[in-house]
Amino acid sequence: MTPPNHTILLGVESSCDEAACALVRDGREVLANAVASQIDLHTRFGGVVPELASRAHVEQINSVIAEALQAGGVDPGDISAVAVTHQPGLIGSLLVGLMAAKTLAWVWDVPLVGVNHVYAHACAPALDEEPINYPAVALIASGGHTSLYHCTGPIEMNLLGTTIDDAAGEAFDKVASILQLGYPGGPVIDRAAKEGDPAAVRFPRTLLKGQSLDFSFSGIKTAVLYHVNGVPGMQYDHPRGLEHFSRQEIHDIAASFQQAVVEVLTTKIRRAVQQTGAKTILLGGGVAANSALRAAAETLAKKLGCTLRRPPLKYCTDNAAMIAGLGYHYLQAGRTSDLGLAATATVRH
Repeated sequence: MTPPNHTILLGVESSCDEAACALVRDGREVLANAVASQIDLHTRFGGVVPELASRAHVEQINSVIAEALQAGGVDPGDISAVAVTHQPGLIGSLLVGLMAAKTLAWVWDVPLVGVNHVYAHACAPALDEEPINYPAVALIASGGHTSLYHCTGPIEMNLLGTTIDDAAGEAFDKVASILQLGYPGGPVIDRAAKEGDPAAVRFPRTLLKGQSLDFSFSGIKTAVLYHVNGVPGMQYDHPRGLEHFSRQEIHDIAASFQQAVVEVLTTKIRRAVQQTGAKTILLGGGVAANSALRAAAETLAKKLGCTLRRPPLKYCTDNAAMIAGLGYHYLQAGRTSDLGLAATATVRH
């Protein structure tokens, strides 16, 4: 049974290629976190295939919900609300989780809470940890999103800057494909970079004009492509193409690319902190699992006199624990949804 004065939320997440369900008490204590990954399904395509993802969610969603309930040792009668990702994401994938969550909320007669999963990443550093001290600057970096927010509370997020083309995670995936390192790009680039020289190749750092807090990673992806295959129409003293690069040279390219991306991300964090005066820095999203970014952000936070809050690695990628975590704060604020809640693929800030 739920202890007195405690609130348990069941979270459901299916925005992309992970079907997940979690049970979280009081917004931070994770009682269960079940995830069904689809990496093996999409690896041969080098990226997520939306139709395959949504079909897999149909097959997986009931199992992960049952797994979470069993692992958490929680009876449905102990659950205060159901939180679910309803935006942004792949529309077919979103609909699977949303319909499952609506059904549970209706059957259990508890409130439904719609959650933007990008915002939820900013709550991930508090999972199984101490509460976050606000105000904070949050960098949310993943395959589809790279954004900076000024957070004055867990549900008060003001957009400071976002990507104007490729997100950081997309750049990692594309560069990993160019280097034939595998999929997903983030982990394989991180591993290869550990054996490379980050100063071997000087790739561009696109910082945009003035003190912009927006991001652009399409240029560095193209720079890596041209470094490997050459610029069309230009003559070279040595043959181009990946087959002409040694294993060490490939690792050097990976390390140099990663270093450039990390420098851009941390430069934007520094600008945001200086512009807002925030004393807490939050990292979230799949790219927040990158070891070089985590180390560089820690160094930056010390220089700025800020507290850095990084989520545990298991809460960096999309997960249902962060959905339940943010859902708790919405519930406390009385921000619930009705059963007409719609899925939205893209969201304008």
